[in-house]
Amino acid sequence: MTDTAAHVPRGKRINFVLAAVTDSLSEFGRRSCLLPCDFGVGCDSGLRFSSEDMASSKGLKKRRKTEKKAEAIGSDSGSSSQPVDWWDEFCRRVNDDCSPPKVLDTFESAFRISRKTFGYICSLIKEDFAAKPGNFVFKDGTLLSLYDQVAISLRRLGSGESLGAIGDSFGLTHSNVAQITWRFVEAMEKRALHHLQWPNSGTDTDRIKSKFEKLSGLPNCCGAIDITHILMNLRASDPTIKLCRDHAKNQSMVLQAIVGPNMRFLDIVTGWPGKMSESSIFQNSNFYRLCKEGKRLNEKIGEYIVGDSGYPLLPFLITPYEGTELSESSIKFNKRHLEVALVAQRALKRLKDNWGIIRGVMWRPDRHKLPRIILVCCLLHNIAIDLEDEVQIELPACSSNHDPGYRQQHGDCLVCLPAKQPAALSTQ
Repeated sequence: MTDTAAHVPRGKRINFVLAAVTDSLSEFGRRSCLLPCDFGVGCDSGLRFSSEDMASSKGLKKRRKTEKKAEAIGSDSGSSSQPVDWWDEFCRRVNDDCSPPKVLDTFESAFRISRKTFGYICSLIKEDFAAKPGNFVFKDGTLLSLYDQVAISLRRLGSGESLGAIGDSFGLTHSNVAQITWRFVEAMEKRALHHLQWPNSGTDTDRIKSKFEKLSGLPNCCGAIDITHILMNLRASDPTIKLCRDHAKNQSMVLQAIVGPNMRFLDIVTGWPGKMSESSIFQNSNFYRLCKEGKRLNEKIGEYIVGDSGYPLLPFLITPYEGTELSESSIKFNKRHLEVALVAQRALKRLKDNWGIIRGVMWRPDRHKLPRIILVCCLLHNIAIDLEDEVQIELPACSSNHDPGYRQQHGDCLVCLPAKQPAALSTQ
């Protein structure tokens, strides 16, 4: 890559020609630099929240220390801290056919997380739920406990079933399900944001770069960036319907994520309408701004992230070579680039697989609440990774097809995904 990369005009996509490139490809790492990803939640109204601002306002500690604390709490807040008979009673109340010998399997299949992770999530938000009890009751008059409410919320977010279907399953009104789920979303926003932060120590960054280099051979790579579409079915009278109609003719909201080598989200931006391009979303993100200001990645040692051809080629964002007649070294680089890019795609696929509420077509969602729901799904995704959740670890390797009906470009390899419309999901 030539020095021209350091002077790429903002927002402009340029194809760089290989002039004199070393076969080892280490030159790519030395001639590029990546900036820190800031978790920004962008709403279609233009209101956005950055991870930097949220972190400072809430007095968050360093992620590594917090994760150690999280593991300790997770160990103490597993099934042992829950009432021994809680799950048995819950099953008997909502499912007469639930038998004790199958309780553990039923729990794991219902929530796709372990009891340890479930207990940790409960411990995070218990103070908020205790401060505002809510006084929700089952049809038999039994008051819902913290565990009941968390279980219902996770089921709603995980299955993507309608409020009415969830209510019928648990003996609640759809209004109660909506209120309980939203209480959970608000509490998780407040208590779990430390699970989504850009690495704030050199040791953490070095660990990420080492893993990416071991995976692909690319040095100094700090993350992979990609977007996915959250499909919606808006009212015909919605004034933003044209903005939300993307190039695939769907109504959607975009989630942009920067992902680490273990499929953990390091930075997200969501809330932008589907019509916006990858390049526009990126250049309107806090991550981009911080990179331009030199406050994220170490430009002196050439840190960078990788993205597909929809992103602009920048000193801190490396895209694949394009064209039909590429040199051998360009093709080799593109293959290594793809190895990193696939990590982000698989992470987004796993996110949608686990949290069905954002997998299908959402029926007339509240577009001001949806970005916050997406954020909480990302937090839950990271919590499972941080706690080394055994249920998640045992899941089969996921594909990279996170955006059915859309396509992603990887240099000389154009990956076309089948145009398959997901099943409709309802928010009503």
